[in-house]
Amino acid sequence: MPCDLMLITYDGSENARRAVEYAGRFLAANRAVVLTAWEPMMRQAARLSGLSGVMQPEWVTDDEIADVAFVDARNINAEGVRLAKLAGLNAEARTVECTTTIWNAIVETADELDVDIIVAGTRGATGIRALMHSSVADAVLKHCHRPVLMVPPGREPTPKPAGR
Repeated sequence: MPCDLMLITYDGSENARRAVEYAGRFLAANRAVVLTAWEPMMRQAARLSGLSGVMQPEWVTDDEIADVAFVDARNINAEGVRLAKLAGLNAEARTVECTTTIWNAIVETADELDVDIIVAGTRGATGIRALMHSSVADAVLKHCHRPVLMVPPGREPTPKPAGR
């Protein structure tokens, strides 16, 4: 029996593509919302300049020009929806502006939509790298009170010895 609503997080990465594929292979849902969270370029630039210690210039936005990050997010999201449909899911698009963290935007959207399950790809980081850079998927798992299907990255092919 299919669930009513599935949320698939999609950022255009190979791991996100793999998650969409596995969602279509292993899960059934009446609806699948493909979610791409994005952060406005103005906020990204301000955050980066703040981290660098450089004085932040006065940012002036032009309301007539669409935010590049939003346009990119819509394009990435459209790709995710296309892949979900190819995987056999009844997929629809959703982009959400990130006001704090990506994981928080995902959890808030899941709550708003009252989804039955969240699907997310993981980076598969281990050791020091995992400690230094927390995963969005890990944070979703820790802060969300819904089932989460976490799809790990695929294995790198083992190289064959030369001459065989």
